Amino acid sequence: MKRIFSVMSVLLVAGLFLIAGCAKKQVVTTPEQPPTAPEAKAPAETAKPPRQKEAVQDTTPPAKATEDKTAAPMAEIPVTIQDVYFDYDKYDIKDDAQPVLKDLAAFLSKNKNTKVVVEGHCDDRGTDEYNLALGDKRANAAKEYLVSLGIPSNRIETVSYGEEKPVCKESTEECWAKNRRAHFVLAEERR
Repeated sequence: MKRIFSVMSVLLVAGLFLIAGCAKKQVVTTPEQPPTAPEAKAPAETAKPPRQKEAVQDTTPPAKATEDKTAAPMAEIPVTIQDVYFDYDKYDIKDDAQPVLKDLAAFLSKNKNTKVVVEGHCDDRGTDEYNLALGDKRANAAKEYLVSLGIPSNRIETVSYGEEKPVCKESTEECWAKNRRAHFVLAEERR
């Protein structure tokens, strides 16, 4: 009996130490928002989650996140350059892509203030990481070809979208072939 009592008292003391030793969490309360007038509820598909903070309305036009504040602003040029396409799991410039790139180089040679962003794209087969790397290789292959035609490399930027921006979403070879591409966006430096 004494043994049971001593074991229970040890457990009780240990339990008290554990309870007392645990740090108490500080409860922070924030003042409640004053109630607002009830609003008409939107359908569930268009309902947005409630905001935590009220946003201050900014009336200035949004700037591009990658825009350099010291550089002259760029304006996208509404000239369309054909995409160049790649074979499955390849990034070499095919013969049918060379005339497109030569036309682009000729345009860039005549328009010295124009820069180009080469976007590398893939079909949706493979991992995200693999497709981002492959898209980067495709964009850089197109860039290197343009540089070999005399376009300064500082006028050509590259970006890989991997499989993120497909032009076709069907799971067919014809559709996948449309997504394996380099896409070109032209921008002109404003002075």
